[in-house]
Amino acid sequence: MTFASTKQLALEARAAGYAVPAVNIVDGISIAAVVKAADSVGSPIILQTSVKTVKYFGAPVLAALAQAAADDASVPVALHLDHCPDRAVITEAIAHGWSSVLFDASDRPFDVARAETAEVTAEAHARGVDVESEIENIVGVEDGVGSDDPNVHFYSDEQLVEVAQETSTDLIAPALGTAHGLYKAAPVLLVDRVRALAALTDIPIVLHGGTGLSAEEFRAFIDAGVSKINISTALKLSYMYSARDHLAEAERTGKWEPVKLFDQIRDSVTETVIEHIQLFGSAGRAGVTA
Repeated sequence: MTFASTKQLALEARAAGYAVPAVNIVDGISIAAVVKAADSVGSPIILQTSVKTVKYFGAPVLAALAQAAADDASVPVALHLDHCPDRAVITEAIAHGWSSVLFDASDRPFDVARAETAEVTAEAHARGVDVESEIENIVGVEDGVGSDDPNVHFYSDEQLVEVAQETSTDLIAPALGTAHGLYKAAPVLLVDRVRALAALTDIPIVLHGGTGLSAEEFRAFIDAGVSKINISTALKLSYMYSARDHLAEAERTGKWEPVKLFDQIRDSVTETVIEHIQLFGSAGRAGVTA
């Protein structure tokens, strides 16, 4: 099967009142685990790749791994480039068949962000690739991209929608009070802002910094209009903690079997992804429209 459209998955989710999980993967093990989790419960899924991961493995390798997993799945699988301010990496992802790219222009002044976003959408749409736009600062540094300053760029709801419409953006990533990484204090969540944006536009709204929110908080965002939720830190913790535990046991027993390590990581990541699928209400939604 070919990769699904990220925009279409998010539109279907918004219409039916759930959110599609967008999970940052780090290698072939996590790709297989995320797709296995989605397939086991009938959920559409978005595989997200960071700029760092693309540069480490190379776009052809990551695309091939994701495509192989998608080919074996019975659910829609999209491949998304997350948080990318680097235009060259965006061009590479487009050329190698990504479903969508997030052009992160949050480090640019407003007019520059608007102009470059228009250029990216023109380039991407010419190849059938969707574009998620981020011109505001979402707190936290993820894989070397971002800022801890919440006041770098923050615009009115009307400005965000105006830019999205002018640039033909397919998905919007606004600042919603969440943060990348683990929360050091309780966040001030902007659920009402989602409602305001949803009243202004049908363009899908994306929630970043989902790890650590409660079931009630996720539900509030989804009910307000969020239809794509990004999960990165939860996968990293699941991956690394399971590896740590396995290696500690291997040290204790003297049994060093790499494939067993891979199995434990896969099982842990699969469980984590299924938990989020259930939280977001996307289980059983594969192939189902409102």
